[in-house]
Amino acid sequence: MSVTVTVRSDFICPWCLMGEQRLFEAIDSLPPGLEVQVDWLPFELNPHMPKEGMERKLYRSQKFGSWARSQELDAHTVAAGKREGIAFDYDRMTRTPNTFAAHRLTWLAAREGRQRAVVDGILRGYFTEGRDIGDLDTLAEIAGEAGLDREKAQAFLASNQGETEVRALIDSALARGVAGVPHFDFDGSVVTGAQRPETLRRAILAAHARKVQAAE
Repeated sequence: MSVTVTVRSDFICPWCLMGEQRLFEAIDSLPPGLEVQVDWLPFELNPHMPKEGMERKLYRSQKFGSWARSQELDAHTVAAGKREGIAFDYDRMTRTPNTFAAHRLTWLAAREGRQRAVVDGILRGYFTEGRDIGDLDTLAEIAGEAGLDREKAQAFLASNQGETEVRALIDSALARGVAGVPHFDFDGSVVTGAQRPETLRRAILAAHARKVQAAE
């Protein structure tokens, strides 16, 4: 009997990368035979971001009041990432992207059985390699690296396919009261934030126990 974990996240959230890594640490520590299905759903932290994104220094300075304050927050994330083995490289990041196209690519990847690889490629591409994940060519490259057909992904991104479906998923999250990410739903039990692997492991085990009890 498997447990489904639904992860709502956004690709500009560094804690979503850490949350993803911690989730799979938790899954790897589970008892043998306990299967977990992970599904990613979209969420936009900056729904009004221009389609072309913004110069990062300008955006962060406006959001946090100064570039110095932004750098303080980045330093905190870098330190947290270092403890997790994640090398956040903010010096390479020049733009804050609009993430809607990246969410559309994730929606496509789910249908191609490559969602985890694409999600990981986008998150790590942005935070550790400084890639512009709002750029369609860059997203197509990441898709190819993750095992999708690059030309098919490029054609998909250039179209309007998936837009209605992804927008509906975002609206559904808002209707459910989701206000921040990462947001984990363990078959109906919610955990928010980049919790420690032990916390996520306990949530999976509890969800599994509930399903077993309900089936008896």
